[in-house]
Amino acid sequence: MALYYKNILVAVDGSKQAAWAFKKAIEIAKRNDASLVMTHIIDLRTFATVEAYDRTISERATQFATELMESYKQQAIEAGIKDVEYDIDYGSPKVKIAKDVAKKYNADLIICGATGMNAVERFFIGSVSEHITRYASCDVLVVRTDKEN
Repeated sequence: MALYYKNILVAVDGSKQAAWAFKKAIEIAKRNDASLVMTHIIDLRTFATVEAYDRTISERATQFATELMESYKQQAIEAGIKDVEYDIDYGSPKVKIAKDVAKKYNADLIICGATGMNAVERFFIGSVSEHITRYASCDVLVVRTDKEN
């Protein structure tokens, strides 16, 4: 097993925790001269009920994801990362990140933000970062933010 990473996958969703994870991913990718793949999974289940009243919500979610990823890609390139790409997909972030996206890009490190869910929510819904940690076949770094951020 190597002591460095070549293919880093970072999960971003527009949250402060994900932004912090992205910043750490850039630094780790630079130190390891690694490729960086950013992923954003649009969970259609979260707005399935609303979509019955507003058909444009999934289009807006896709537009938001594309704008977010283009912004992050530009930041990574400006920071000196040579190999940067992103992946936008639909489905359950828990499953897609740990199994599908990581495998697709041969990730040897997944970086994600920690969730702020309480114990009851975690029991019923389950934490994305917890699921990634449990089911990923590579190393996982869960980034916690400072309280002031």
